[in-house]
Amino acid sequence: MLGSLRSIVQEVNSARDLPAVLEIIVRRVREVMHTRVCSVYLRDKESGNYVLMATDGLRPSAVGQVHLAPGEGLVGNVVTREEPINLEKAEAHPAFQYFPSTGEERFSAFLGTPIIHHRIVLGVLVVQQEEQRRFDEGEEAFLVTLSAQLAGVIAHAEATGTLATIRRQRQETHFSGIAASPGIAIGRAHIVTPRANLATVPYSLCLDIEAELVLFRQALTSAREEIREVGERLKCELNREERALFDAYISMLDDNSLAVEVCDRIEQQLSAPRAWAEVMLEHVRRFEAMSDSYFRDRAADVRDLGARVLTHLHQQQQSERDYSENTILVGEELTAAVLAEVPREKLIGAVSVKGSSNSHMAIIARAMGLPAIMGVQDLPYETIHGVDMVVDGYRGDLHIHPGAELKRRYDEIVEEEQQLAHSFDHLADLPAETADGHRVRLLVNTGLMADVARSLERGAEGVGLFRTEVPFLLRDRFPSEEEQREIYREQLEAFAPLPVTMRTLDVGGDKALAYFPIEETNPFLGWRGIRVTLDHPEIFLAQVRAMMKASLGFSNLRIMLPMISGLNELEAARKLIERAYRELLEEGYEIEMPPLGVMVEVPSAIYLIRELAERADFISVGSNDLTQYLLAVDRNNSRVANIYHALHPAVLRALQEIVNTAHAEGTKVGICGELAGEPGGALLLVAMGYDMLSMNATNLPRVKATLRAVRQADSKLLLQQALKMSCPVEIEKIVKSYLKKAGLKVTLQP
Repeated sequence: MLGSLRSIVQEVNSARDLPAVLEIIVRRVREVMHTRVCSVYLRDKESGNYVLMATDGLRPSAVGQVHLAPGEGLVGNVVTREEPINLEKAEAHPAFQYFPSTGEERFSAFLGTPIIHHRIVLGVLVVQQEEQRRFDEGEEAFLVTLSAQLAGVIAHAEATGTLATIRRQRQETHFSGIAASPGIAIGRAHIVTPRANLATVPYSLCLDIEAELVLFRQALTSAREEIREVGERLKCELNREERALFDAYISMLDDNSLAVEVCDRIEQQLSAPRAWAEVMLEHVRRFEAMSDSYFRDRAADVRDLGARVLTHLHQQQQSERDYSENTILVGEELTAAVLAEVPREKLIGAVSVKGSSNSHMAIIARAMGLPAIMGVQDLPYETIHGVDMVVDGYRGDLHIHPGAELKRRYDEIVEEEQQLAHSFDHLADLPAETADGHRVRLLVNTGLMADVARSLERGAEGVGLFRTEVPFLLRDRFPSEEEQREIYREQLEAFAPLPVTMRTLDVGGDKALAYFPIEETNPFLGWRGIRVTLDHPEIFLAQVRAMMKASLGFSNLRIMLPMISGLNELEAARKLIERAYRELLEEGYEIEMPPLGVMVEVPSAIYLIRELAERADFISVGSNDLTQYLLAVDRNNSRVANIYHALHPAVLRALQEIVNTAHAEGTKVGICGELAGEPGGALLLVAMGYDMLSMNATNLPRVKATLRAVRQADSKLLLQQALKMSCPVEIEKIVKSYLKKAGLKVTLQP
């Protein structure tokens, strides 16, 4: 039945709307399983009842008329049990309920399977037969498998149909994605679609090859100029390295790379548009076929470039786009270049159907302070141009046509954020200490020059994590030692004499370099972090030499090693750093050997803390990755995002174990991750004894206000209570309750 299964799914995927999807399902399942009846019941969101929406075998007049509550009738029992019900004599079952309008009194055999999407029973798929027989295991397995495959298709089709109704009746609805950049945006959707479709360029030949080559080169020149203009619009927002993304776009259009392939095809008499489309689509397919999310994000960039040049090849008239005052960009795959095309004063948010929180678009959105959501997979974005919406970049929630009450609540959050930001201004020059005098250092996580001014304005006491991979990600080659030195020098000088902790190159997992491919079945458990750079000492040595050369005259550099899982990695890295230091001294650089620290992100490191603390100058916990590995959850995967919880008791107990053991060896411990930037999380970490908390600059004032308002002794009592609990939701509740009782409700994340 595997062939039939694939055939049905393919047909359903190509259906135009929900009624067509359901018609295909009931017709094809009845044919394949040779049953007399196939029906689909779907959940009505308003009533919660399950309604007969399509049937092949029962009376058509019953469609839309039969309603069953969860637990009511056989269908309702399938819903509550969330598993198949297979009966040879349905009428004998205690839950059987007869509906005369259906004409089902002739049918005895009954098999119903739930259609479940993201833990919600969307509906029930039912087959029936006249003779009294139990459907065999193969038939039941087929229907279960089909229901599981159809769940996502039905959810998407429902969403599309719902939005069609919403456009007419302006009903409120909600979609979920991945929070990519924090903040709230209330505005109007502006749908971004490719200006020219590479896939629809017809096959055509040219008569004048030279004229076609001239046309192609003119199109490349126009595209380069267009991209340069886009880059210039971001000049005030981003530094040279961030703008290098647009330089990378331009370099892809260089005559010695893609252009050569296209010119070769034109010289074989292929038209310029067709030659360009063929070459670009080949590159797009190569990127899309790769398992790594970073490479898939690059496919969007290549497609965007292809559409730009194709637009010029077709000599299409470029018209000014009409952007509203509160524009929220929405598209299937937003790119950084598309983001930059909107006048900054009009752009307030972004939503992408595909992508992750590590794409170039997400990186630049965070640098611009632009609320953004990625991975809103069920959103039929083509249908919502011009509609009102709310982007909740804190939780990854998208609200279409927000009702008056919902909009009022989000308006209050926006106003509260603005007032809160002003109310915290006076804290910038005050120390981060608890009401009973316990001092903690608050630092920032950064990777962009755009973060520097904001960090210093808000009272950052240094950098707890400088992500050195960002300049590598925004280039099409490894930056040279001198280029790296200039980048690092900017950071060290901006924060001097405050410490700047630079993490050595951390690529792999979901952060791969296009020019340094890492192809693995399971990249998160593979070649990443320190493993990559130790295997390539030439990369590691160039980077640490650049860091130490950049520190000349400042002496505020600290070097941190990512993804340490064993002592051998620390020792190997130390030997290379000491070698680079000796070389620089021999070259005449009057510099100091920087402190060397390790990041605790891998569970094995938890059980090596004593040995690591003896050998390292400091320890910093990467709570995001540590949580991800402890719970075996990819936090960028919306399907399991609800399992990822920084307040999970296993995570809290591990964090306490780390700091206790390190302090016993006299080694200071910091933490850089989302937990440190949450007021409640910061309270627990301070109670544990963490010496330094590093966070996003946006969250720093909120955390400082919280710490200054409570006593460490009280936070320790809160921690003791939390460590006894076994459920993260319960822990979150008691932490929020504590903050409210302490008069700190305003510091909670909206």
